[in-house]
Amino acid sequence: MDPLLNFSNLTVLITGAGSGFGLKLAEGLASRGANLVLSDINEDNLENTRKSVSKHTEAVALAGDIAEESLNRNLVELALNTFGQLDIAVNNAGVAHNPAPVHEMTEDIIDKQFGVNVKGVMFGMKYQLPAMLKQKGGHILNVSSLAGLGGAPKGGAYAAAKHAVSGITRTAAIEYGRKNVRVNAICPFYSPTNILNVDGYNTPEAQQQLAMGSPMKRLADPQEVVNTMMLLLSPGNSYMNGQTIAVDGGVTAW
Repeated sequence: MDPLLNFSNLTVLITGAGSGFGLKLAEGLASRGANLVLSDINEDNLENTRKSVSKHTEAVALAGDIAEESLNRNLVELALNTFGQLDIAVNNAGVAHNPAPVHEMTEDIIDKQFGVNVKGVMFGMKYQLPAMLKQKGGHILNVSSLAGLGGAPKGGAYAAAKHAVSGITRTAAIEYGRKNVRVNAICPFYSPTNILNVDGYNTPEAQQQLAMGSPMKRLADPQEVVNTMMLLLSPGNSYMNGQTIAVDGGVTAW
């Protein structure tokens, strides 16, 4: 196996592993030797992922709401108790909201966006970082969004939350880089995963309209995003730190 994509004997924690990027990433890492700790709020989807990847590697799973601090603590404890280490954490779980302008944002929408998209990352890192510091190394990859780098019309609460993820990523990279613990983020353009299963984005017509926002005039295939995640997580990619990498078909080139 090419050493750049050899994850043998590494333990990887992935949230939002029941579908979309998380599922595909789990499958890709399993085929390349990683031991996996998986989480998702959908217990059935999570178990399907665990069964699928267990054909290739050892995997354990714990379902729950990633916005709850206790789940994040328990996931790290599960990794350490099962595999004795935590080398990589991918804070991937996220939710979107129905498109609406800023003046129509409700308290429920804002609370859910900051619960899953921000608390899920912050609480994850709160427990992932000490484990990595103790073993003198590790890598955290947060899944932000292109909405975490610029404006997102009718996606104000989502954009605010994803900007927070980008800020958390850069801050932690500065705080822990000298300890050999790196933190980066990936910022994809729209991709047809479950996050687009909200009113206003979940029809072919709406998604075609979204695609027109990219110079490539199409949405990102989920596998294309996951391929980039794999490259970012590569053991050979050891000097990247504090970066928010756009995977956007050229949107940010404008």
